[in-house]
This record gives sequence, structure tokens and C-alpha cells, in this order.
Amino acid sequence: MKKDYDLIVVGAGPAGMTAGMYGVRSGLETLMVEKGICGGLSNEAPEIENYPGFKKVGGMELAEKMKEQVAEYAEIKELEEVKKIEFVKKEWVVITEKDSYRSKAVIISTGTKHRRLGVKGEDEFLGRGISYCAACDGFFFRDKPVIVVGGGDSAVREALYLKNIGCEVTLIHRREKLRAERYLEKNLEKAGVHILWNSVLKEIKGDKAVRSVVRYDREREIEDELPVEGLFISIGEEPVNELAAHVGIETDKNGYIITDKSQRTNLERVYAAGDITGGVRQVVVACAEGAIAATSAYNDLLELS
Repeated sequence: MKKDYDLIVVGAGPAGMTAGMYGVRSGLETLMVEKGICGGLSNEAPEIENYPGFKKVGGMELAEKMKEQVAEYAEIKELEEVKKIEFVKKEWVVITEKDSYRSKAVIISTGTKHRRLGVKGEDEFLGRGISYCAACDGFFFRDKPVIVVGGGDSAVREALYLKNIGCEVTLIHRREKLRAERYLEKNLEKAGVHILWNSVLKEIKGDKAVRSVVRYDREREIEDELPVEGLFISIGEEPVNELAAHVGIETDKNGYIITDKSQRTNLERVYAAGDITGGVRQVVVACAEGAIAATSAYNDLLELS
């Protein structure tokens, strides 16, 4: 054990970074631990247009601005995955792949991960034509035919980004109507992105890279094979809840952590914030929950002392 802390924040997306800042500003000795780099999935957003104060900002740019601000307050350990959390002698012990840390309170902000299609070829061609992030990999497919799978806000944003950088974009959606905001849908129409409605991807084919996909048309009940060089999968996320499950934090039927209005979980001095709690998964909501969680931790520790 190197050091004792008042508060440890697991995960440094928008929720975790906000929690870290509020924790330190409340006077708590705070540590943030992140298995990747600060920002989480917000790093992958090509553009964010609904975060107050920014008419339009790249996800990675916003995350970097947050990190720059938070680093003035909290101690941050990136590229250090938390393996286990235990309650020992009335304190929480956070065990990572590199060390162990003791804390009076813990905030879980591990977020979500990309949901996979679960079809033949997905594992085989990951990184060889298959991507879950247009902002990360779109550049490699300029002037090439690509397919985006999905129908929500993220999928439409991915399609618009790819179209804007010069890709030949087709959107595949399993229903006959998009789930995205009407504002985004109008932009998709203006951009002239071709949409295949009522369609499901059945298989991904190729040699050294993706060359085609097998699409099932649910309305006509037929299969066809579509030539493509890039496949961007954007069908939602699922919670990163392994730590929660191991330590006994209650989750709902979909695996999201259950909290009260103050972001408290069922365990003493353990809180959760951000996408891991489900609900409205937006950056502004994640930040709000991070602030509430850290404030609740401060208030609870104040009563404890």
C-alpha cells in the first residue's frame, strides 16, 4: 500500500473526471484510476453539439480540456486497470494490475463498452476493416465504400462524419425508422447517405480484410451480399460492470448499477456515476452525476469523522 486516500474514482471518463475535481475541491485526498486514457468513449465522438458552452467540439478535444483542468486538482493514474475492490477493516481497498490503494470511499464510473453484432467474421476482421470508432479509423477509408450499422444518435453521427471525410456511406438499420434525434436525421438526409431499412447483418466476409457483408432484408425475406471495404458497428453499448458484480453492487436487469438520487449504491461509501448507471447517456449527464457522487462522498465522510 503506497498511500491512503479519502476518495478513489475508478474510471476517468467525463463522470470520473468531474468526480475527481469535485472530490479534491471538497478537501478530499483523491485518486483517479483509469485502465485506458482519460475520456472514455467520449474520445471516439467525432463531434459533440449538445454540451453547454461549445457550439461544436470533438469528443477527444473536450476530454483533453477536461483532463487538463482536472489534473490541476486530482492525482490521475492512466493505463492502470482496476482488477478488484475489497472492503477490509472498514476501508475500501482498490487493487490494480500495478498496485493496491486504500480509501474511505469509492466512486465507480467505469462506463460502457461497444455492443458487438455477434455474427460470423466479426472477431476475424476486427481491425482489418471492422471498427467501432469512425473518428479513430475513418481516415483509412476515404473514397471507399463503407457501411455503418445502427440507427441511434451515435450511428448517425458516425455516418455523417464518414460522409464528410469522403467515404461512400451506406447505413444499415434493422427497423423502418431511425431512433436518432430528428435534427441528426435531417442532416443525414441532406448529406444523401443511403439507408437500407429493415436489414440485419448476417455475416462478414473477406480475405486479408473485409470485402463484403451478407445482409438479410427482413421485409422481402431475402439475403444478398454487399461489397464493402469498411464496416463501422454502432449498435449501442453495454455496461462495464465486472467490478460491481464481484463486490456485490446491485444492478438492474440490464447490468447497470442502481443508485439513489445522490448516486449512492447499496454498499456503504460506494457511489456510481456516468454511463454505468444507465439512463440518459450524455456527457452533460455524466458530469452532473460525477459532481453529485463526489459531493455525496464528502457529506458522508464528514458525518463519519
